[in-house]
Amino acid sequence: MNDDFGNSERNLIAARRENLAAMRSRGNDPFAQTRYPVDTNVAELAEKYGFLVPEQHAESELWFLAGRLMAKRRMGKTIFADLSDRTGRMQLYVRKDEIGEERFADWIDLDIGDIAGVHGFMFRSKMGELTLHIRDFAVLSKSLYPLPDKWHGLSDVEKRYRQRYVDLIMNPDVRDGFLMRSRIIAEMRRFIDSYGFYEVETPTLLHVAGGAAARPFVTHVNALDQLMQMRIATELNLKRLIVGGLERVYEIGRIFRNEGIDTTHNPEFTMLELYVAYWDVNDMMEFNESLIAHLVSVVSGARDELQIGDRSVSFKRPFKRLDYLEGLKKHGGYTREQLLSAEGAAKILKELGLPDSPTHGHALDKIFERVLEPHLIDPTFVTGYPVIISPLAKRRPGDPGITDRYELFCNTMEISNAFTELNDPDDQRSRFEAQIGERAQGDEEIPEPDWDFVRALEYGMPPTAGIGIGVDRLIMLLTNNPSVRDVILFPLQRQHG
Repeated sequence: MNDDFGNSERNLIAARRENLAAMRSRGNDPFAQTRYPVDTNVAELAEKYGFLVPEQHAESELWFLAGRLMAKRRMGKTIFADLSDRTGRMQLYVRKDEIGEERFADWIDLDIGDIAGVHGFMFRSKMGELTLHIRDFAVLSKSLYPLPDKWHGLSDVEKRYRQRYVDLIMNPDVRDGFLMRSRIIAEMRRFIDSYGFYEVETPTLLHVAGGAAARPFVTHVNALDQLMQMRIATELNLKRLIVGGLERVYEIGRIFRNEGIDTTHNPEFTMLELYVAYWDVNDMMEFNESLIAHLVSVVSGARDELQIGDRSVSFKRPFKRLDYLEGLKKHGGYTREQLLSAEGAAKILKELGLPDSPTHGHALDKIFERVLEPHLIDPTFVTGYPVIISPLAKRRPGDPGITDRYELFCNTMEISNAFTELNDPDDQRSRFEAQIGERAQGDEEIPEPDWDFVRALEYGMPPTAGIGIGVDRLIMLLTNNPSVRDVILFPLQRQHG
């Protein structure tokens, strides 16, 4: 069966190359074309000529359109075809007696997938379909590899991700989803900029990758003959800019964490991090809620709810609030004393049938994932995280074991993480020193201390609030996609072959 398919594919490729040779023999080399004077697109034509009735023509207006040939039907001396561009699909109509025998031969040699530029006028066919009547055309590129069968499409999931270019050609909804991603990120920037923030860029290669609990990728810099790490967060450098007086900064950038791959994790992903002087965690929660509600309104057509999976989720403000310790007591029956004790957390792990954790903080994360996360369907701010798992957050006044920190969850996924930033250099130093011990106990996700960051704090950082938002997960929610690989153009894949 596979051999038959291989032979069939080779025959199709050979036939396409024969068509290319035939075009070249007539002096028309598709790959010699350098430009085409496109002055419209499918969506614009459909909107402009929607008024046409069957058999009505608009011959006085000629247009240049370009795109990929997705269908072709020959009827004697006429050809109907479908052309697709980034905005949609348009029917084309070609007559041999109008373009000449030699040009008609080029049309015959066009294959599905070829790129063509067409020049003509709009009319509505007898069957009621808006159509471009071709007066002239140019073959702009030849598709030498056949597209997937139109009836079955590109259904192999792994192949869809590995050959995203084919996925985008064959599945307009996929292309529309990524165009929506672009619009969402542009709207995020517009919203943030309206608050007076500065967008900045910080290094990807670092001597010490800190700001999160994650294993970094390590690389070698030949010019310095040094090992360096790819960033796992932009947090520490952005806070250095707060120290420097920029006061309101953000970055939308790629983050690299050497972790597993599943429906909500990709080792390379996009993160928004934002820091503002003189705010606290409550100010940031208000901003966070406002941003998310605004984006929901944009993608839903001014509504405050989204379809996520098979249910409708409300994003009406205010979002739910749930205290970290109270949530674990409500859904697991665990007390503060149990959770904030290393021995108590280890005992809970055993009760839940979970593997032993190398550190207290790691144990708390696993307990939270098992006990509380499954209940966080509606947008919910989980507040008041323990210091043991919040090494960069300021302690809560009157309760030094808890920090002024929250995480926003929706559909059981963490969407954002925010806190009042720790700006006491002595406290920060002691927490880094404690992390050295945790790292020695075997928790590979604990980063090495960034002592220069402590030095930056010693110059004085104003009271500051910060937030990190997982852009890919947020777009999963906003576009109702169940996997992060469906919102990343080129997700990490095992090497093919």
